[in-house]
Amino acid sequence: MRARRRFGQHFLESNWARKVAGAVGAQASEVILEIGPGRGAITHLLSPAAAHVIAFEIDRDLVAELRESAGANVTVVEGDFLDVNAERIQDVLRSAGVPPGSSLRAAGNLPYNVGSPILFKLLELIDDGLNIAEAVVMLQREVADRLVAPPGTKEYGVLSVLIRHRADVERVLALPAGAFRPPPKVKSAVVRLRFHSPDPTPRQPEIFEALTKAIFTRRRKTLANALLAFRSGGIEEALVRAGLDGRRRPETLAVAELVVLADAFGE
Repeated sequence: MRARRRFGQHFLESNWARKVAGAVGAQASEVILEIGPGRGAITHLLSPAAAHVIAFEIDRDLVAELRESAGANVTVVEGDFLDVNAERIQDVLRSAGVPPGSSLRAAGNLPYNVGSPILFKLLELIDDGLNIAEAVVMLQREVADRLVAPPGTKEYGVLSVLIRHRADVERVLALPAGAFRPPPKVKSAVVRLRFHSPDPTPRQPEIFEALTKAIFTRRRKTLANALLAFRSGGIEEALVRAGLDGRRRPETLAVAELVVLADAFGE
């Protein structure tokens, strides 16, 4: 079956699939939520090790193929993972006989065009009650670079802040274009995200998120100037309360400093 461009499909070669499955390291007590299983190169390696695999696939032809070839402990769900909510996943888990409260782990070769939205989707599902402890996912290497970038670098930005506020991130594997068929025009990387409670916890999460998104539209401006994209007044007072120098640039602020600043605006 040919890869379909509209779904961003690039299928892993078998030797690389083994390396990715090894990075996931499925355990007998865990349920794996696999996003974009494709032909099942990783699915068939995860299912013998995991308690159950719930595989979400958007391509109906691949869904039919995977249902034919998958083991008894694999449930294939047809549809876009971005459209799935926590209630739907809970229903699938119950139907598959998965005990309530089971530990969940997300994994997958994510389509490059929706890699970041899927990461935020996982955070949404966790907020809605799913016990997703970790995710091991393949992304465009540029996105992986942004996830692990330290403050003060050109890669550091909104994605870095909002994801690392909720997860510890590490890069575990780099893949060349030749690891896929057809080869993509970009390089790939596998990252591990270990989810945790917001650290530190903002008093008003919506202010923290809005402020972060606003000031990074002016990342090279001074912080005092960049904050005009978020709020027209009270900037000097908020900077004083937060103990931050308005001459700094937004891209130099660590996650904890951004939370303190958001709290200062929320007072």
